Amino acid sequence: MTLQPPIGLLAELTHRCPLRCPYCSNPLELTRAERELDTASWGRVFREAAELGILQVHLSGGEPTLRPDLEEIVARARAAGLYVNLITAGVLLNVERVARLKEAGLDHVQLSLQDVDPASAERIGGMKGAHAKKLDAARLIREVGLPITLNAVMHRQNLDRVAEVVETALAIGAHRLEIAHTQYYGWALVNRRALMPPREQVARARAVVDEARPRLKGRLVIDYVAPDYYARYPKPCVGGWGRSVITVGPDGKAMPCHAAHTIPGLVFDNVAERPLAWIWRNGPAFEAFRGTDWMQEPCRSCERREIDFGGCRCQAMALTSDPTATDPACSLSPLHDRLLALADADSLGDPDFTYRRFMTRPPVASDELSPS
Repeated sequence: MTLQPPIGLLAELTHRCPLRCPYCSNPLELTRAERELDTASWGRVFREAAELGILQVHLSGGEPTLRPDLEEIVARARAAGLYVNLITAGVLLNVERVARLKEAGLDHVQLSLQDVDPASAERIGGMKGAHAKKLDAARLIREVGLPITLNAVMHRQNLDRVAEVVETALAIGAHRLEIAHTQYYGWALVNRRALMPPREQVARARAVVDEARPRLKGRLVIDYVAPDYYARYPKPCVGGWGRSVITVGPDGKAMPCHAAHTIPGLVFDNVAERPLAWIWRNGPAFEAFRGTDWMQEPCRSCERREIDFGGCRCQAMALTSDPTATDPACSLSPLHDRLLALADADSLGDPDFTYRRFMTRPPVASDELSPS
């Protein structure tokens, strides 16, 4: 395959966060503050990213506003010529910080939403008063003229309020709304029985989105990420493994996607030791599942093999213990029916959460659908 430059860089500045969301995409073993890349290192990474052909950087976490040098990080990304997007919970923003970030060159903000019901939002995120702080942050962001995307992670415990999520996006002046069902790896896999929605709830929510999209065309762009376990075909893993995105963790580890660390045996290069361009072109983790040569059947001979690229490698690993397996979310997988049965059973599970937190012995997140 002809390797094109990546489009985006996901820069996970820190794993620290005041929220404790049970579906957090961060790894179970969180990186401590003392191992985080410093300001100068991130500035070098941004320059290398621009030279490689990357157009945009997404500053994420954890909660990136916990970095006291965030304004300088934004300024260095902007100086490198990158479009700078901040992905934040918003709960630590105030009028002075928002103004400084705008002055530093911030282009866009993605604001997370746990729920529209304040009590439920606080329970999901594990932080008192979080919902009100988010609404206030949205107001401050719009007052300085920055565009907002509202990110709403949906699951059984908030999915019945998807219509209210749409109305909230309109009320805060968001330009775009991403309604994304929980993706089950990491902390979400640990909490799958508390998060998995039943099929009928998913169908109701999809109907709301389908009605809202044409009605709000020109006012609000609504992106919808369907729940993998109930899909007919899987989503392409970050547009295809090693094809469009680089993730750099707080400690400098470069990965093809933010969950790639869940696949045993992959070797991840560090931006402190290798140039970003070399990692993109030659890194063994990026090469592992590029193209189609690695595929097993039914993917190898499937006409969709260069559309969805076999689905999510991390999900295949989580469910089958084989990262080269067809993602069981695909209806062509021999394990698909068993995955649907597992989802149906989990949708009746205990609603209590195991909250994301730093710990010496994180919970085990494993679940196999071994072939019969």
